[in-house]
Amino acid sequence: MAIKYELIKECKQSGARLGKLHTPHGVIDTPIFMPVGTQATVKSLTPEELIELGSQIILSNTYHLYLRPGNDLIKKAGGLHSFMHWNGPILTDSGGFQVFSLNDLREISEEGVTFRSHLDGSKHFISPEKSIEIQNDLGADIIMAFDECTPYPSSYEYAKNSLERTIRWAKRCIKAHKRKEDQALFGIIQGGEYKDLREKSVKEMIELDLPGYSIGGLSVGEPKELMYDIINYISPLMPKEKPRYLMGVGSPDALVEGVIRGIDMFDCVLQTRIARNGTAMTSGGRVVIKNSKYEKDFSPLDKNCQCYSCKNYSRAYIRHLFKAKEILGLRLISYHNLYFTLNLMKDIRCAIKEDRLLDFKNEFFINYGYLN
Repeated sequence: MAIKYELIKECKQSGARLGKLHTPHGVIDTPIFMPVGTQATVKSLTPEELIELGSQIILSNTYHLYLRPGNDLIKKAGGLHSFMHWNGPILTDSGGFQVFSLNDLREISEEGVTFRSHLDGSKHFISPEKSIEIQNDLGADIIMAFDECTPYPSSYEYAKNSLERTIRWAKRCIKAHKRKEDQALFGIIQGGEYKDLREKSVKEMIELDLPGYSIGGLSVGEPKELMYDIINYISPLMPKEKPRYLMGVGSPDALVEGVIRGIDMFDCVLQTRIARNGTAMTSGGRVVIKNSKYEKDFSPLDKNCQCYSCKNYSRAYIRHLFKAKEILGLRLISYHNLYFTLNLMKDIRCAIKEDRLLDFKNEFFINYGYLN
């Protein structure tokens, strides 16, 4: 197999997993957060900066790279690693979530999805086979099966039909996959909010004996407690010896709660998205730097943070950059937010190793403002 998951220990206090994921481009310590580089770049940051931050793996988007600049061009460049100058592991999603989020611009059939580009309105068709072809060209270490992302809320019948189609499509993806020796294909568990459908999806995906499995169709508008309940139910059903990936989840509370429930891998655009709006994640909670109270605040974004941004710049200066619409402002907060999140995962791994993750959670939640 292209990858190998090594389970090192389980936290005695919480049951959370500490592991290592061996890939063609390096070993990843899990649980891990993956910064999102949708367009073959993590917005505003260089690969060298990502390494400084402690990024071990990044995620790129099949749908966006297919539309622009095109998978053929990236293949000619030597693949995504060479094209974007990133020598570490990469995961590409299947494009399913983006295609299904187009709503009125797409039409689903058993063969695949016909859709219109959000860029220019041009008509395109992606099937399971096409998604795998694109991802084979991109050359990521981990690729995702093409799935139908079940929206929330959905009727039981819709969720059932959707997950059954996802299973059929996964089988087609396996047949179409041409680079099994250096690209690991993950299956995606669907089923909406219905536990029996989630269980059915897990069982049928496991029968396909894929290198890893992800949980899809969560963080799509449902209450967090429902998301945690679903993960609680299906995580114990997933293979212990293979990595578990919760797609599109990255808020600090959800990262901690997800790890406690046995998840190994996470990704989200939240860190850089809120940074572009002037919001920083700090050990004392969120800081909205545009607020007037920071105009004469010469302290760092986070007094407990050792990142480049916090060691060199004040809240007052970064607020000035945003008010002046200077790009450096969003770069400094993007850098900080990713450092904060990756450092959080590092602290989580340490807490698992020392069998104190629940104690860590309580202290972190109080400081961040999740608990009174």
